[in-house]
Amino acid sequence: MVNLKIDGRDVEIAKGGTILAAAEKIGIKIPTLCFLKKISPTGACRVCVVEIEGADKPMTACNTPAIEGMVVTTQTEKLHKIRQQVIQLTLVNHPLDCPVCDAGGECDLQNSCYELGVDAQRFAGENLNHADINDWPLIQQVPSRCILCEKCVKVCHELVGASALEVKNKGEAAYIDTVDGKPLNCEFCGSCVAVCPTGTLNSKLFKFKARPWALRKTPSVCTFCPSHCQIDINTQGNEIYRITSDDEGTTNNGNLCIGGSFGYGYVNHAERLTRPLLDQKPVSWDQAFDKIVEGVDAIRSTVGSQALAGFGSPRLSNEENYLFQKMFRVGLGSNNIDSEARFGTLRAMQATETVLGLRGASNLLSAIGKSEAVLVFGADPTAETPAVDWQVQNACRRNDANLIVAGMRKIKLNKFANVSLTCKPGTELELANGISRMLYERNLLDGDYLNQYLENPEELKLHLDAIDIDAVCSKTGVTRAQLEETADLLGTAKTVSIIFGAEITKSARGYEKSIAISDLVILCGALRGGDAGGLFPLEEKGNMQGMLDMGLCPEYLPGYQPYAESRERFGKVWQAELPAGGLDAIGILEGIEAGTIKFLYLAATNPLTFPNANRWRKALEKVDFLVVQDILPTEVTKLAKVVLPGASWAEKGGSVTSLDHRVRSLEKAISSPGEAREDWEVLASLFARLQKQSISISRSEILAEVSSLSSLYGDICFAGEERNRPCLKQPYRPALKGFHYQTPKVEEVETGLQLVSGKSIYHFGSTSTWAAGPLEIESQGVISVSPADAAAAGIIDGGRAKLISRIGTTSGSVRIDPNLAAGLIFAPYHFAELGIQGLFADGCNRIGVQLEKV
Repeated sequence: MVNLKIDGRDVEIAKGGTILAAAEKIGIKIPTLCFLKKISPTGACRVCVVEIEGADKPMTACNTPAIEGMVVTTQTEKLHKIRQQVIQLTLVNHPLDCPVCDAGGECDLQNSCYELGVDAQRFAGENLNHADINDWPLIQQVPSRCILCEKCVKVCHELVGASALEVKNKGEAAYIDTVDGKPLNCEFCGSCVAVCPTGTLNSKLFKFKARPWALRKTPSVCTFCPSHCQIDINTQGNEIYRITSDDEGTTNNGNLCIGGSFGYGYVNHAERLTRPLLDQKPVSWDQAFDKIVEGVDAIRSTVGSQALAGFGSPRLSNEENYLFQKMFRVGLGSNNIDSEARFGTLRAMQATETVLGLRGASNLLSAIGKSEAVLVFGADPTAETPAVDWQVQNACRRNDANLIVAGMRKIKLNKFANVSLTCKPGTELELANGISRMLYERNLLDGDYLNQYLENPEELKLHLDAIDIDAVCSKTGVTRAQLEETADLLGTAKTVSIIFGAEITKSARGYEKSIAISDLVILCGALRGGDAGGLFPLEEKGNMQGMLDMGLCPEYLPGYQPYAESRERFGKVWQAELPAGGLDAIGILEGIEAGTIKFLYLAATNPLTFPNANRWRKALEKVDFLVVQDILPTEVTKLAKVVLPGASWAEKGGSVTSLDHRVRSLEKAISSPGEAREDWEVLASLFARLQKQSISISRSEILAEVSSLSSLYGDICFAGEERNRPCLKQPYRPALKGFHYQTPKVEEVETGLQLVSGKSIYHFGSTSTWAAGPLEIESQGVISVSPADAAAAGIIDGGRAKLISRIGTTSGSVRIDPNLAAGLIFAPYHFAELGIQGLFADGCNRIGVQLEKV
C-alpha cells in the first residue's frame, strides 16, 4: 500500500494504483474524457491533468502511478485553463451538428464543454478530417466527430480480443478505421459504439430513430445466451429502439455481443403472431382454448393420457417452465415432457452429477478470469457463451494464466493459447483420458485432495494404468510433447477452470465424453473451491439451466428430485395422482411414428432444429393434434391445429437462471403485439380449463411454490427488488468422498469427410434469423470447407456444394475456411433454408458426408 495526499486529504491505495483511482476512492472528481475504467489508460486527452508537488509540469492522473508521500492538487486556475484549452483544441474542426448527432444529450464531449465552461473557440486549423465511413455493416464511422480517445480501439483489442480497429495516419489526419479497411475480424458486438464518447461511432439500426433523452429505459436481462448480461431496454411508444448496458453495477461490465447490441429486431418484426389460430384461421382465445380442451378430452377418453406429450423451452422463464410441467403432470395426467436439452445439456448434467454431484457450472463466471490455468475443451465460447470468452481472456491476457484449447476445430481463442490440441473428430474422450494419464504419469496429482474427496481411488488407478499414451496420440493426432505440456500447465496451477461445450455435449456419445472430462476435473483439482477455478459446461440457449431446474424432463421433478421416488410427495402437494413413467424426446418421436402419441404441445420450441430434422418433420405432419405456442410463424406453426401467440422476453416479467446459477429478473418493457399474451398467462388459463375450475395463479405464487418444494431455490430473493441485484441459488460444494471416478469406453465410427453443425457467433437459435442486425452480417447458412477439401471437390469460395449423408441431403453456398482441418466441414444450424439438421442421425452433431460441387 502507498499513502499520498490529494487536495489536502490523506488516502491509501494499493501499490500500482493511479492518482485518478486514489482520488475516486475519497470522492474527489477529476475530469476525464478518454479514460475508461475497464481498459488500460491512454492519457490521450490530457483533461485529467493534475499538479504534483516537485514535478515540473502537470501530469495526467489516469496513468500516473501514485507513490508514497506524493502530494497532489487537482483544482487550480492554471489547471482549469489547461483543461479548457484541451477541449478547445479538441473542438478544432469538430462539426457543430449536435442537433442531428445521435450522441446528443449523452455526449461526453458536450458534457465536458459544459462542466469546464468552454463557450468560445480560440483556435483554428486546416480541416484534414477523413470522409464519413458508411460501408461497415451495422456501424457508421464519422471521423470529423472523433476525439481520438482510442476507447474503441482498446475495447476491441483488450476486452473483445478481435483487434479489428486501429488508428490510421498521424496528427490532424489521424482517424479510426478497421484493419486493412475491412471489418475482417469484427464480431459486431457493438462495444465500440457503446464506449464512444461522441457521435463518431453510431449504430445504423438506431441512427436518426430517437433522441436518447426521449427513450424509456427498462432494466432487464438479455436471454439470447445463458450469460444473462444485464441490459437496459430503450423504448419509445411500444417499440424497442436500442439495447444498452452500464459499465458500473453489471456483471458483464457493460459488455455485450452482437445478440445483445443488435439482435432485438425480431421483437418488433411485422410478422409476429398476434392472434390465436385454429386451422390457420384467426379465432378468439376462448375458441382456441376450448378446441384444445375438447381435443385433449377426446384423446384421454379413448386412449388415455399416455397419448399426450409436450416440449418446453429455454426461451421460457422459470415460472413458465414450472407451470408447463405442472400443467402436463397434473392437468393432462402425462409425464411425456422433454426439451432440446435431451440432445446436449442434459447429457452433460447427468454425467457431472454422476461423477461430481454437480448439475451445471460449479462457480461464478468471474472465477474463470481469476484462474491460473484454463482448459477450453470442445467448445467455442465466442459463439456459445460470449461472456465466457471475455473471462477466458481476463485470465490469459490480463492475469497471466495459461490457456489450453482442445477440440476438432480451431477457434478464436486458439490465438491466445499456450497449447492448442487440435484432435481428430470424435476422439475427445481419448484426448481427455490422455491428459488424465499424463497428469498421473508425471506425478502431478494432489494425493491429499483425492484421498479426501474421491470415493474409489482404486478404480482411478486401474483406469489410468491401462491408458496407452502412444495409442492416444495415434488416435487423436496430438503429440506426446503437447500432452506433457498440457499436463504440466494444469497440474502445477493452484486454480484451474475447465470449460466444455457443444462439440462434446451434442455429440453422439456426449454423456461418455462428459464423464471423461468430469474425471479430468477431479485430477486437476478444479473444484477445490474459492472464487477462482471450476467446471463450466456451456450451453447456447438462454434459460436452459432454469428450465431443467424446474423439472422439465421425465426423469426429474422440480429441483432434480427423481420422478419415481418423489412422485407421491409432489402428488400430495399438488392434490393429484401423478402418472407413472414418462417418455423422453426420442420416446415421444417414436410414439408419434407408432401412432401412440396423438397430442403434442410445443411451447416456444421447434423440433425442426433438432438433429434428424426430416424425421421430426414427418412425425409432426402425422400427429393428430398439434398445439404450437410461439411468437413468430415457422414451418411448425403451419402444421399446427392450434397456434397460441406468446410474448418475447421484452414483453414479460419473470425470472431466469444463468449458466452460473444467478437468478435474474426479466422486466416488461413493452406490450405484446395484438392479442398475444405472456406465456405464463397462456399456460395458467389453459391449466384452469383443463382442471375444469377457476384457478388464480400469479408469478409470485409460482415462485413461492417452487421454493417450498425444492431446496435448490429455497430462501432465494427472486429478482425484481433492485436494479442490479441478481440472486444466487444454493452454491455447489463438493462432499467428502463425493467424487465417483468413472471409466467410460466408447468407439465412434464415422468414415469420410466429417460434417459438424454448431453455433454461429452472429446468431442465437432461430429467433435471431428474424432480426435485421444479425441478418446484415450473416443472411444465410454457409457451408465452411477447408482449402484442401474445396480444391479436391473443385469448389471455389462463394460457390455452391451439395452435402450427402446416410440420413439426408442439402446444398448451400460455400466459404473456404483456412482454420478448418482437412476432412472437417462446419455448418450452422440456425437457418431453415440450409436445413443442415436434416443430415444428422438422432441426437448427434457430426456425421460422415460426401461433398459435391453443384
